[in-house]
Amino acid sequence: MDEKLLETFEKNKEEYLNILKKLVSIDTQLLGHGILGGKEKEGQEYIEEIFKNLNADEIFKEPMKEETIEQAYREHNEGNLGHNYKDRYNVIAKFNGKSKGKSILFNGHIDTMPPGELSKWKEDPHRPYEKEGKLYGLGTADMKSGLMASIMAVKLIKDAGYEIPVDVTITSVVDEEGGGNGSIAAIMNGHKADTAVVCEPSENNIIAAHMGFVFFEVKVKGVALHSGYKWNGVNAIEKAIKLILALNEMEHNWLMKYKHPLLPPPTLNIGVIEGGTAGSTVPDECTFKLCLHYLPKVMNYDQVVKEVTETINLRAKGDDWLQDHMPEISIYQAGGAFEVDLEDEFVKLAKRSMEQVVGDTQLLGGAAGNDARLFSNILEVPTIIMGPGYAKQCHSPNEYVNIEDYFNFIKIYANLILNMNKE
Repeated sequence: MDEKLLETFEKNKEEYLNILKKLVSIDTQLLGHGILGGKEKEGQEYIEEIFKNLNADEIFKEPMKEETIEQAYREHNEGNLGHNYKDRYNVIAKFNGKSKGKSILFNGHIDTMPPGELSKWKEDPHRPYEKEGKLYGLGTADMKSGLMASIMAVKLIKDAGYEIPVDVTITSVVDEEGGGNGSIAAIMNGHKADTAVVCEPSENNIIAAHMGFVFFEVKVKGVALHSGYKWNGVNAIEKAIKLILALNEMEHNWLMKYKHPLLPPPTLNIGVIEGGTAGSTVPDECTFKLCLHYLPKVMNYDQVVKEVTETINLRAKGDDWLQDHMPEISIYQAGGAFEVDLEDEFVKLAKRSMEQVVGDTQLLGGAAGNDARLFSNILEVPTIIMGPGYAKQCHSPNEYVNIEDYFNFIKIYANLILNMNKE
């Protein structure tokens, strides 16, 4: 790796860390998975200020619009409708490179999940602090350190006195935790590049594939009355259990049928079940929610929706009550699967660039979905997931990122940008 870059980094790394701390101190949490809105505005103002200080060639402030997400939903089966976009917008910066014809996009989301039960946090989740080489605070791993590392990579190159060699776009998006609407809007608004890096935690490796996901809600009707006369009613919970057992059988068949070299088998999880009012009353309603994860290439959105729907309906038609009172099935969130060609030249370049900083790097798969699918599937450009942090640190009390990981990815991203000009 370039010696001047490393020397410059050592001189400035505390500044780079303090800039991240300031972002972590800003509350940018999502509300109700984005349906109720989000608090990203102050964080985006801070990001915009940094972009201005870096003399970005172009800075875009793009309010979220429902019609943009509706278009993506129609055209690409991506987008989560009905979110509240008051005071919510993406901030996107473009840095023009001295060599035309090559470009790279770094993607990060500024929103976080809510902190949850505050008593489980040792400190205020928005009061970042260091301990034993770790930076604690809400969003440190997911994914303010990744977003800021990409911005600081540009700053590092400039601090070293180098010109940006290729066109670099950095997208600071909102509403990722609500299903990816921020990145969807950025793409639909025309922001693109030849290659893309999603700066989500990658556990000190590169993630080259992730599962697709679909969330279903299933409502089952029954007939309520006193449990002493149960035979005259219809227990909606018991009917729902029949449908759940059928879905479990479908999942078992998937486990036997579908395989992937980088990813675990497809899964279906019943995450919520609600019904009934009292132990002495036959419940007349039961709703359950499930999330399934499916594999890229060998499975797709249309297929899994069809199989889940047919499985539920087939079992319902075999029940004397349900066949005349069919369950109501709806989808409330979804995202596609993602996979990049491991032999793609950009993947090889990213791997070399990372190994020049941290040594041996593997190409792995990740079970959890993220915005990589959008750049890969909609823009159809080589896309990787590569960023500081570990999955187990995300969405948990006392979230942290190893400071050394954050520092390393500043160098990795800067090295990748510089290396792109040498290819």
